[in-house]
Amino acid sequence: MNRLLFSILFLLLLPATVLCQKVTYSDYEQEDSKETNFEIIGKMNGNFLVYKNIRWRHKINIFDDDMKIKETIKLDFIPDRTFNVDFVIYPTHFFMIYQYQKKNILHCMGVKMDAEGKKIGEPVELDTTHISILADNKIYSTIYSEDKQKIVVFKIHKKYESFNIVTLLFNNNLKLIANKNRQSLEFNDRRDTYDNYLVDNEGNFIFTKDSKNGNRDNSNALTLITKDPLQDTFAFHDIEMKNNYIDEVKVKIDNLNKRYIINSFYYKKNRGSIDGLFTCVWDKVNTKIFTQGFTVLNDTLRDEAKTSGQLRFALDDFFIRQVFVKKDGGFLLTAEDFSSQRSGNSNSWNRWDYLNNYYYSPYSSSSYYYNPYYGYYRPYGGFNNNQSTRYYYSNIIVLSADKNGKIDWSKVIHKDQFDDNDDNFLSFSNMNSGGQIHFYLMMIKIKIRSSLTIVFQLRES
Repeated sequence: MNRLLFSILFLLLLPATVLCQKVTYSDYEQEDSKETNFEIIGKMNGNFLVYKNIRWRHKINIFDDDMKIKETIKLDFIPDRTFNVDFVIYPTHFFMIYQYQKKNILHCMGVKMDAEGKKIGEPVELDTTHISILADNKIYSTIYSEDKQKIVVFKIHKKYESFNIVTLLFNNNLKLIANKNRQSLEFNDRRDTYDNYLVDNEGNFIFTKDSKNGNRDNSNALTLITKDPLQDTFAFHDIEMKNNYIDEVKVKIDNLNKRYIINSFYYKKNRGSIDGLFTCVWDKVNTKIFTQGFTVLNDTLRDEAKTSGQLRFALDDFFIRQVFVKKDGGFLLTAEDFSSQRSGNSNSWNRWDYLNNYYYSPYSSSSYYYNPYYGYYRPYGGFNNNQSTRYYYSNIIVLSADKNGKIDWSKVIHKDQFDDNDDNFLSFSNMNSGGQIHFYLMMIKIKIRSSLTIVFQLRES
């Protein structure tokens, strides 16, 4: 939940044109501050609903089309020490799923709410967990299928060399449709990464595990883990890396063709430069790999995508952002050039350190964390360091692949965005309108955040 997301929503509602654009902003509320978290719930009955959280206060602002507040709904039923608030949105209502701690017990709750931000019935308890005093209390996560008919609430405990995961599968009325399932997996926190927790339209719960030989290496082993809604155990599907290395694995569910599309940039050498794109398409029906391959990204694309330096380093700062599934089983993939530089720091940009949580934030004495499931986030805190950080968000690569994972065309969208100590207004957002993918960007000029939006449209070929 950040200011970029808040700004992008209203930009997405504009007509896709470069001739004339109108941007409407909401007024700044007096109590808004750096500690304010918010999430855009959506548009219902002609109103925009925005959830806000300031310390232990929770509310929903109702905006009209001119972004004027019509009503503020205080969520007084939410207890103190509530966190991890998630939303599942439908045309006329939504579910708010949240957890709170009371003494040494975590409560995971769900409540149905209408388009006016009012409760429909009382909150129901979905699950509870006993924790120790020093244990991590943010253990519940919520995901839902593309058609929103299946909702999964899951919790993860990482302890010593075990990875314990509990799943609960609900229907679109938040009714439990499968017994609570508990699994314990082997886990080495220096070498293993569990990620990409997703649920398909049939209720299959999936995620990935990638592993490396040493804690300073890239991953050279990948496993797709699946669980049928009626099964009590996970199924493990090892994917051959053919002596290549990967990082930041991304999975997209293709519900229409009943496949799981796995992508990652790959390296021929451990901790080398990115050579190309690894793609694996898993056939869910036949429980086997449909296609798999390592595609070298050629020098023509590298030359157009790079902002400086040699061609072999041109892709090292690119991170996969989005994957869009085509009806025929192909997909569009977008990746963005991202880097940063601290003032007075002569060390070069290090992709490995960034992906493994070794990047300093000027906002806090803590690290600037990267988590592939949650994205980029930093714990807010006081400015306790005189050094500044400049964030760079540069070119975008768009790759189009057919159903066999073969890249049939590519395009580079050129942009140059940067800001100091704050990247909330950088990067881009996408909107899929069928045969077109729209790219929306916020531009910054000389410390002034401009409301100008650049819109690119790409037709699937």
